Amino acid sequence: MRGELATWIGAVAAVIVDRVGRFNLKPPIQLIETERNLFVLRTIARAGRSAPPDCQVRLPEAEAAAPALPESWRTLLRGSRVEVMLMPERFLSRPLDLPRRAAEFLEAMVRSQLDRLTPWTAQEAVFGSTAPVEIAADRIQTTVIAAPRTRLDPLIRLAESWHVGSVVLFAAPGAASGQRVAQGATRLTEQHLRGSLDVGRVSRMLTAALVIAAVSATLSLVTGSILGGQLDAQQSLLARRISERRAALRLDLEGTDNAALRSLLRRKQETAADVLVLDALSRVLPDNTYVTELRIEKDKLQVAGVSQDAPALVRLIEQSAHFTRATFSAPTTRSVDDPGERFRIEAGIKPHFGPGT
Repeated sequence: MRGELATWIGAVAAVIVDRVGRFNLKPPIQLIETERNLFVLRTIARAGRSAPPDCQVRLPEAEAAAPALPESWRTLLRGSRVEVMLMPERFLSRPLDLPRRAAEFLEAMVRSQLDRLTPWTAQEAVFGSTAPVEIAADRIQTTVIAAPRTRLDPLIRLAESWHVGSVVLFAAPGAASGQRVAQGATRLTEQHLRGSLDVGRVSRMLTAALVIAAVSATLSLVTGSILGGQLDAQQSLLARRISERRAALRLDLEGTDNAALRSLLRRKQETAADVLVLDALSRVLPDNTYVTELRIEKDKLQVAGVSQDAPALVRLIEQSAHFTRATFSAPTTRSVDDPGERFRIEAGIKPHFGPGT
């Protein structure tokens, strides 16, 4: 899994470097070796711009100062991509016979066979291979080109002194010496110098960004889990308190309702209903009696009217199971126009009217 991730990051970094490199407005500069350690600086003019004349450069000996260049060339070289065409005499060439399927991963095969074909390992050499050529039904042949890395370090140091962005090393074909980078040249390596954007640097930046993103995501999940747990606990506590409060309110309401119900029941038991009082009184009074005034106040009945036998009314009311303590509250009177005696009687009302009474 880790190897696949590293491969993916490397591929993404290569794409980024390629896309960014396309925005470089400076044309690539060619450094072509015409004689041993003697080079020609050359560039191709773009439309509407003039190219400076070719400039000869001799590779300095060890510890020697870099050759002086015109100001126009120093400006042009700064941050540019330099393609170096090296003479074939610098390299050791060896043919390599491989199966046809090896063409898909030719670079890895050459790297694994380098120490067998040359005196150097892959870490000690700068190497490349020509385009494979089919030699049989299932075989291909390529030429491995290699040179010790120490012999090419002076070129890299020279490019660094010019502040170029990157250096690409090519091995010229046998007849290409002194010419522009030939189509048959073998690309060996590309080295991005200090301050330039290279695949390794971009890969490290992408790896760091992924690590930071992973750490941030982990912290976010942990923080979210902690805060979520706290919020759940607070929500549970709040829900429990709400339930307790609702239960308390329900008990209070039930208590209030029970008290009111008990009060109504007590009042019902202690006070007779007015309708029942009227019904009981109508059954007690004889037909020759007319009621002109009736008042019920709690447990007391006051009735006034006209009757042909007023004294008998007190006895009749007393005999009723619904009334008690019936007395005249005023003397009876008789007038010429009245059909009987006017009376006013008070009586107590029994609190409970049972069935059948």
